[in-house]
Amino acid sequence: MKNQEISKIFFELAELYDMKEAPFKPRAFEKASSSIANLEEDIADIYKKGGLRALENIPGVGRGIAERIEEYLKTGRIKEYQRLKRDFPVDIAELSSIEGIGPKLIKVLYTRLRIKNISDLEKAVKQGKLRHLPRMGEKLEAKIMKGIEFKKEGGGRFALGEILPFAREIKARLLKLKGVEAVEIAGSLRRWQETIGDVDILAISEDPPKTCDYFAKMPEVGHVYAHGDTKVLVRLKMGIDADLRVVPKESFGAALQYFTGNKDHNVEVRKIAIKKGYKLNEYGLFKGKKIIAARSEEEIYEKLGMETPPPEIRLNDGEIEAALKHQLPKLIGYDDLKGDLQTQSDWTDGSNSIEELAREAEKMGHEYIAITDHTKSLAMTGGSDEKKLLRQMAEIDKIQKKFSKIKILKSAEVNIMKNGSLDIANEVLAKLDVVGAAVHSLFNLSRNEQTARIIRAMGNPHLDILFHPTGRIINRRKPYDVDIEAVIKAAKRTGTILEIDAHPWRLDLKDEHIKMSREAGVKMVIDTDAHSVPELHYLEYGIAQARRGWCAKKDIINTLPLKEFLKALKKVRK
Repeated sequence: MKNQEISKIFFELAELYDMKEAPFKPRAFEKASSSIANLEEDIADIYKKGGLRALENIPGVGRGIAERIEEYLKTGRIKEYQRLKRDFPVDIAELSSIEGIGPKLIKVLYTRLRIKNISDLEKAVKQGKLRHLPRMGEKLEAKIMKGIEFKKEGGGRFALGEILPFAREIKARLLKLKGVEAVEIAGSLRRWQETIGDVDILAISEDPPKTCDYFAKMPEVGHVYAHGDTKVLVRLKMGIDADLRVVPKESFGAALQYFTGNKDHNVEVRKIAIKKGYKLNEYGLFKGKKIIAARSEEEIYEKLGMETPPPEIRLNDGEIEAALKHQLPKLIGYDDLKGDLQTQSDWTDGSNSIEELAREAEKMGHEYIAITDHTKSLAMTGGSDEKKLLRQMAEIDKIQKKFSKIKILKSAEVNIMKNGSLDIANEVLAKLDVVGAAVHSLFNLSRNEQTARIIRAMGNPHLDILFHPTGRIINRRKPYDVDIEAVIKAAKRTGTILEIDAHPWRLDLKDEHIKMSREAGVKMVIDTDAHSVPELHYLEYGIAQARRGWCAKKDIINTLPLKEFLKALKKVRK
C-alpha cells in the first residue's frame, strides 16, 4: 500500500509551501495528507477501480491533488516535490517533531545556518547560534534544546499512531499472498502501548520460505538483519525494526501469547505453569514432552486455571491475580461508544464543515457529535468570541434540520486562563449543550500554579469536561507539571468529567491516570479531538487507552444513548 508514502510526501509539500508562504496550498496538502493516512483501503486499489474520479472522492482530494497521486502511482515520484526538496534539502519530519519548530523557522534555520536535521540543530544550539536569528533569543533557544532532549529521552520509540496503520498495511498485504492462512500483529502494538519500539508479526503459511522472502523484499525495507525460512528481521526505511515469524498452525496460539508479552506478564505466567508441573514457551504448554495446549491463547490460559487477560492489560499489574480468581473486568468494547465530544470544524482550525463532520459521524453510527471549536483567547485558531459562538449555535440549528439520525451538540473548547477563569462569559456557556475546557498556554507555570489554575476552572458551574488534562503530545511535548491526583480529587468533588483524548499524538489521559480516575469513581469520556473527517476514526485509540486503564462501559459516559448521556452529563455535574 502506498498510503503512508503519499501521505508523508503531501505532509512535506504542505510544510514546503508554507516555507514559501504560498497561499492555500499548505492547507490543501495538509488536508489530503491526513485523509490518505487514515484510508483503510489501498489508494492504489482505489485508483485501479475508478481512476482520477475515484481519487477525487477521497475527502480533501481535488483534481490537482488526484493528478499528483496518479503521477506517484505511475512513476514512483512527484516532480513538484523533488523540485521543492532541491530548494530545501532538509529533514522536515525530523525537525518539525521538535516543539516550537514550524515551517517558517525551518526555512530560517536552513537559509541562515544550513541546518538540515536534528544533529545540525543540536550543534547550532550548543554553539549559541540560534539566539542571534530574527525573532529568536536565549529563551526560545533553551526551549528548542529542551525539545531535542525530550526527543532523545524517547529512545527512538515511535508513537502508536505512526506505526499501527503501517503494520496493518503489512498485515493486509501478507494476507493477500497465496497460501497465507492467518496473520496477527503481536508485541507492544497488540497491547496498544502509546509508544512502539519494534513491530512483531506472526503468520501461518503453507509456504513459509516464500512468505519470508516476500517480507524481506518489501519496498519499505531498508536493511535485512536476518533472513531464514521461517523468520525475517528487517530495518524499515522509516527507522523501526520489524520481525516476521511464520509458525505452525498447531502452535500459533502459544506463539501469539509469547510474542504479545509483556515480558513481566510472561514471566509470571511461566511461573504458574511450572507450579502446575508444566513448561510454557513459544511452542506450547508441555507436560514433559507432550503438548497440552498450543493452538489458541484461550486454551493455554484455561489449562493454567486462568481467564484470558485482554492483551491491553498484560502488564503484570494485577491482571494475573484477577485472571486466576476469574475476576477480570469486562472492559469497554471497541463498538461501545455512541458519540464524539471533541471535534473542530472550519469555523476555527478544523479542515471540514460542521455538516461534513456530522455526516461522517452519522455514517459511523454515532447518535451525537459535539462541535467544540476553540475560543477567543486562542487567537491563532481564529477562536470564537461570544458573538461568533452564538452565530455558530444558530448555524447548528439550521444544519440539524438536514439530519434525523444524529444530534449535533452545541459546544466549545473553552480556554482556561492563567487565573483559572474561562474565556467565554457564563451567560453564553449556559446556552451550550456541553462545555469543555482545556489549557492551551502557559505550560511552564509551577506545579502549584498549574494545579490551582485547573482546579479553579473545574469549579465553574458550567464546565462539564476537562479536555486533554495533562497537555502532553507524545514524543514532542512533555505534560505540563500538574498534580494529577489533586485534579482527580477535584473532578470527583466538582462532578467534572475527565477526557481520554483519543488522538494518537495525545492519548491523554495516560493509562495509569485513567486507572486512578476509575478507582476514584470519576466518570470519563473518550473523544477524538478530530480536526478533519478522517480523524473521526481515531476513537479506537482512546478506547484502547481506556481498556489499558481497566475501564468498563459504565466508566465512560459517552457509551450512553443521547438522552441518557445528557442526563448523566448534568447529573454528574450537579
